[in-house]
Amino acid sequence: MKKKLKYEVKNEPQGDRTITVVAMPSNTNPSGDIFGGWILSQMDIAGGVQANRIANGKTATVGVESVRFMRPVKVGDLVSCYTRVKKIGNTSVSIDITAWTTDHFHPGDAIKVTEGLFTYVAIDKNGLPITIRVDN
Repeated sequence: MKKKLKYEVKNEPQGDRTITVVAMPSNTNPSGDIFGGWILSQMDIAGGVQANRIANGKTATVGVESVRFMRPVKVGDLVSCYTRVKKIGNTSVSIDITAWTTDHFHPGDAIKVTEGLFTYVAIDKNGLPITIRVDN
């Protein structure tokens, strides 16, 4: 009888590392962990950077769905947000965004702490939706 080999599938960040920031004491909740709203704001910034690149101009956040917090973030952690384009529509782009941490003082493997799907719409100088032109 053949023995089945068990392979560990390493969970690693996918997509583009768009931003990295240090979680600071001013970003904590009453329990001493980093406030979830701060993590969401970092993810939104990263998604906006990626959306602006795709739209080749200004975008605005129009939706946040499927957000899941998996682990707490501690003061001093490096928080990196990775972005992956899920769909480009006529005026909008949907981006999968994950937040990963590494210990600022003892770097090691990255740990996924949050994931979500964010949608952005390309806008003109008046804030009205415009077509996203994707170069082939």
